[in-house]
Amino acid sequence: MTTILVVDDDPVLGRALSINLRARHIDVDLAVDGASALHRAATSPYDLVILDLGLPDMDGVDVVHGLRGWSDVPIIVLSARDSQSAKVDALDAGADDYVTKPFGMDELLARVRAALRRTTHEPDAPVVRTAAFTVDLAAHRVERDGSPVRLTPTEWHVLEVLVRHPGKLVTQRDLLREVWGPGYEQETNYLRVYLAQLRRKLEPEPARPRHLVTEPGIGYRFEP
Repeated sequence: MTTILVVDDDPVLGRALSINLRARHIDVDLAVDGASALHRAATSPYDLVILDLGLPDMDGVDVVHGLRGWSDVPIIVLSARDSQSAKVDALDAGADDYVTKPFGMDELLARVRAALRRTTHEPDAPVVRTAAFTVDLAAHRVERDGSPVRLTPTEWHVLEVLVRHPGKLVTQRDLLREVWGPGYEQETNYLRVYLAQLRRKLEPEPARPRHLVTEPGIGYRFEP
């Protein structure tokens, strides 16, 4: 059974999320602060983390940093902070999605399903090779010079979308909608952040990318 860790100090919201997720046959654990969240995540495997940023003992972004130190579990931030800088900070720290409060339960559940789908095993996916790196789409593995490259779930999803369309232009709008979901089509700064991270990890010359190419003002193209 899928298990989700909900990290929020609001007992009413925690109870509402638990009821809705369990009604969809998803098991739920609750943590009310950052320390207990990190402890639970370190001792139990979770398929997804839903995380508030305003925790009583530490900032939620620090929890994201803590999790990303050793885990690639998908993280959906659920926060009342609605500024662009707050979203960028959380996503840059390694969160995979960001939903602002107040939120619609149906939208949040759709984002949970999308995040879980992105981690689904795909046995028939191919291995894509370039002169610089190899992407095994079935195993969700990237290698460079024979060594594994660690990607965050969001980095992987951005790369996966591009690699599945070799030589073809993927527009900013399509890439944002595919990776972050509806409502994020204008957040082009997300793409700049994640493409820069991918180039640093994969391109021999990140400043002059050969494989993850920008089409200015339009989108991106993967060139094998």
